[in-house]
Order: sequence, then C-alpha cells, then structure tokens
Amino acid sequence: MNIAPPSIRLGTLLACFLGISDAPLRAQLAPEVTASGGVTTQVMAEAAVALLESLNDPRRERAQFDLEDPERLDWAYIPTARRGVPIADMTGEQRLRTHELLRTALSSEGYLKVISVMQLEEILRALETSGLARNVEGYYLSIFGDPASGSPWGWRFEGHHVSLNFTSVPTRGLAVTPFFLGSNPAEVRAGSWTGLRVMAEEEDVARQLLASLSREQRSRAVFSADAPNDIETRDDPVARELPLEGLPAADMTPDQRLLLVHLLEVYAGNLDAEIADERLSAIREAGIENLRFAWAGGTARGEPHYYRIQGPTLLIEYDNVQNGANHIHAVWRDRSNDFGADILRLHYETAAHHRE
Repeated sequence: MNIAPPSIRLGTLLACFLGISDAPLRAQLAPEVTASGGVTTQVMAEAAVALLESLNDPRRERAQFDLEDPERLDWAYIPTARRGVPIADMTGEQRLRTHELLRTALSSEGYLKVISVMQLEEILRALETSGLARNVEGYYLSIFGDPASGSPWGWRFEGHHVSLNFTSVPTRGLAVTPFFLGSNPAEVRAGSWTGLRVMAEEEDVARQLLASLSREQRSRAVFSADAPNDIETRDDPVARELPLEGLPAADMTPDQRLLLVHLLEVYAGNLDAEIADERLSAIREAGIENLRFAWAGGTARGEPHYYRIQGPTLLIEYDNVQNGANHIHAVWRDRSNDFGADILRLHYETAAHHRE
C-alpha cells in the first residue's frame, strides 16, 4: 500500500484528527489502530451511545436526527457546511469517541486512508490561491435514530472528500453505502508530503487489470476516449442506472478475474474485516461473472481517466480528471441497499409492531 512516505507517521495523522498531542496518542492508541478487531454492530452501537453521552445538550441536539429525517439521504462530498457536529466543535473526549466509532466500521487501512484524506485539506490550503475554505476539522458526525433502542439507526461521518454512511437494522444486518472517498491531490508533488498517494491502489490495481487485457478485450472495456468530469451518479440519494458498458467478467481469463476481485477487495478492504468479508461474499453469491469492468479516457498514466465496476448488487465508480488528472473521486454504491433501503424494507414488512 502506497498511502504515505515513511516520513509521515500514523501518530501525527491521528493527532491532527483528534486535536491532541502526538506523543501520548502514540503510546495510548497506536496498538489499537493496528489491531484488526472483529467488530460487530453491537460494538458499533455501544460506541455511538458513548459518543452521544459525551455530548452536552446543544451538541447532542445538533448531532442526533430522527432515522426518517431527509438529512440522512442528503449526502455530499464537496467542501461545504453540513448539519451535525463538526470536529472543530468537539472536546478532546468527544473527538476520541468519534475516533472509536470510526474504528468500529473501518479497517486499520481504511481508517488511515480517511484520516489522510482529511489531512490533505492542510496541503490544499498551502497549495491553493483561490481562497476556498480548507479545514481539517470541517468533518461532521451525525447520528440518525437511537443506537441504544434496539431499533434501526444509522450514522454518517462526512466532509470534503469523505462520506461514510452506515445503517444498522436488528436481525437484518448493516448497510455501508454510499461509501465515498476522494483525494486532491491524488499525488502530492511538492513539499514535505511529496510522494503521498492516499488512494494509490484504487488506480494501480485497475491499471493492472486494464494492462492484462488483450487488444480485443480492451476494445470492449474502453467505452469512450473521453472521461467524464466526475462520477456519473454524483451524490444522488438513489444511484441512477448507468448503461451496461465494458467487458463482462465472464469474458475474462481466470487471472484477469482475480485482478478484478483484487480491485473489489481494495474497496471492501476499507471496512472492518468482518464487514468486508460479508460484502465480498454477497458479491460472489451474485456471481463474479456477472460483473463488468468499463474504462473511459486515456490509458497512460497522467491522462484523465475513469472506470466503473457494475454488477447485480453493486456499482463502483472512480474518476480522475480534475486538476490535471490529479484529483480522485471514488464511490461504492449498493444498487438496492444504499442507506439500508432493502434491509429497512424487510424490517418494516416483518416486524410485528409494524404489521399491527
């Protein structure tokens, strides 16, 4: 994984997020950050309850919404103000509780990736002259419903280039999409962070798959010489249907299908191992052969490019066009279960109190 050059320490990134001293943080938290976990939705709920209890009344009122509040579906990845409680307004304890909640859902690699995306705000502040507001503390926590009630609930952590959306439904499981990460710059090319590529694997593994294709396969995989300027589904609450472009996995060699699965693992690998295994199992059950890999734009490094993976249960979009093809947007959508739509429907159809 090429997420950071050796000069950038994990403790420094975490300290930036938590707003506390680097040295004691490394001693207290680093061992937990490198442990894998085996986290359950119960642990997630307990972490959310602890976070809510740490908030005073005004902050709690800002942080907590009804599950049915339209705010839950109003996600975004641009630099703008959100509803919820921003990191900037949290105490050290509340930041730590937020960190603990994130760790219930993310792998160590995924957590470091999220924190690194946030830290890019500092780099953008130094690089840009346009006057855009860049704030490493401008990331918001929102909780929907009551995680202590045993009823369906959800939460979101969101800011520029980060939108993590989770919905937990008792007996039905956990929905983890939309799951968006972006990186601007995609590669830092100046300063002390030179060489940092937060989302290196998302590009590199896709390029490996593209390079493995025969001329005939590539002619089918590359559906346009021009890449779109952004992901096609943007931040729509429901991901619209996209044309079935590209090369079906059924027409790939076994080695090429392994590369396709590896690319899926890059995205799933941002999640806790237990959650990731469940998602990958669902994709396999729907049939790897039913997936399609589609590419648009240039095929040489540094050229604007886009790809997507489509299947019966998922849509992954990746776009690197803006800022001279050095600005990544990538999203994982579930075709029927974004924001827990499927599992909430099943819950409401079968739960006794709803039938009555």
